[in-house]
Amino acid sequence: MTRPLTFAASPRCLRLTGAGLLALVLGAPAWAQDIKNQGGIYSCIDSKGRRLTSDRPIVDCLDREQKELGNSGTVKRVVPPSYTAEEKARLEAQRRVEDAEKARVAEEKRRDKALLIRYPNQGVHDKERVEALKQIDDVIDAVKKRVDTLAKQRRDIDLELEFYQSDPKKAPAWLQRKLDDNSQQVQVQNRFLGEQSLEKQRINARFDEELAKLKMLWTYGIKP
Repeated sequence: MTRPLTFAASPRCLRLTGAGLLALVLGAPAWAQDIKNQGGIYSCIDSKGRRLTSDRPIVDCLDREQKELGNSGTVKRVVPPSYTAEEKARLEAQRRVEDAEKARVAEEKRRDKALLIRYPNQGVHDKERVEALKQIDDVIDAVKKRVDTLAKQRRDIDLELEFYQSDPKKAPAWLQRKLDDNSQQVQVQNRFLGEQSLEKQRINARFDEELAKLKMLWTYGIKP
């Protein structure tokens, strides 16, 4: 005959009724899940170099990353820093500065590469400088010829004005307009000559700057 299953308990323990035992058995998975879902241990190194641990996010480490560790000591996740609005704005500004610097460096590398492709050696660079300056000199020569032509026209105008030296007001209007036009043209051409002279200076300055950069690139063997 099979003997009934019985439970022995000390007087200090509560006896489990059939309903209570059933509830305990049925509730065991939920209880185990609750233990599994409990938060881990937070760990960080604060601004003073101290390693801190807690069962919740650490206030002294809100400005830096915190690691949440599981029961086995492995890292479950990394909690990023928590910042105020002012701190976030400052970090965002810093990020923009860093991004701008990265873009500047990338653009400088791109220009250096293009420079090396265009000027593989100094001979090519010197030749292009000469050609660029020659174009300006050709323009200057053409302007000087125009100035000489205007000077000849002015001499002719002055000869015609000699007839009205005693009373310049009697000079015909067409002759006065011719004189005014000549004067204005001379001013325009002289101003243009000055601009071309400055352009030659800019060209030489640009080629000098390029050559200094190229010599460094050539010296260190940087490839395009």
